[in-house]
Amino acid sequence: MQSDKYWVGTWRPHKPRGPVAALYGSPGPKYALPGLIGSSHHDPTKCKAPVFSFGTRYEKANSNLSPGPTYLIPSNITRRGRNATPAFSISSRSKQPLLFRAPGPGQYSPEHSEKLIFHSPPAYSLSGRTKAWSASQSPGPATYTLPPMLGPKTAVTSSSPTYSLCGRNKNGSFHEDTSKTPGPAAYKAVDPYIYKEKPPQFSMTGRNFTPGEAAQKPGPGAYYPERVTFTRTKAPSFTFGLRHSQYTSPFITDMES
Repeated sequence: MQSDKYWVGTWRPHKPRGPVAALYGSPGPKYALPGLIGSSHHDPTKCKAPVFSFGTRYEKANSNLSPGPTYLIPSNITRRGRNATPAFSISSRSKQPLLFRAPGPGQYSPEHSEKLIFHSPPAYSLSGRTKAWSASQSPGPATYTLPPMLGPKTAVTSSSPTYSLCGRNKNGSFHEDTSKTPGPAAYKAVDPYIYKEKPPQFSMTGRNFTPGEAAQKPGPGAYYPERVTFTRTKAPSFTFGLRHSQYTSPFITDMES
């Protein structure tokens, strides 16, 4: 909150009782009108003269669009193909193809063919778990639970009646207030001085003493008889104060160094 030294007179900011012109005023010169000069951002409500641009002169188009002597046809090219002697290029020698090598007796393992020819018992290898079975998550033994045998929630056996310890319910109990009537404390006691005679009352204040010689009395300079307007007419007067608006910045005179 601003200090009182920034305000002139006895007026202080308060909530207006009705609409104030400063609250609903126009924004002023914030929005500029479109210009009337030039072709860009011209006012559409005003007439606009024809405009011309200062550009370069275009060159005359050439009607002859043939490629000219840019393409040179070799002399040994005829309508039937190339007419020249056989020519060869100088390149590296190609590698000779490898001969077919038939597999020898050591390439075969006849001891591994017993499972296909003779009966063999099942064999298992110690290898890592394959990734194909990782997606198949079958439930383990802890997933299944048997029904309980103790308590009231038994599904296969009979149980004796059970009771729970809970708080007292106000609905349906012996102390339930079905009429919902207010009690004596719901009414405020009326002051008897309102409907009966009221005796005189006195307050305890400080003792008043008669002013003596040491008491401070106002002198002749404390009075302003020229400001008296009750016994004679007064000319209209005006003050130069701030406009009463919440958008007006205060006039600050004390500047901190």
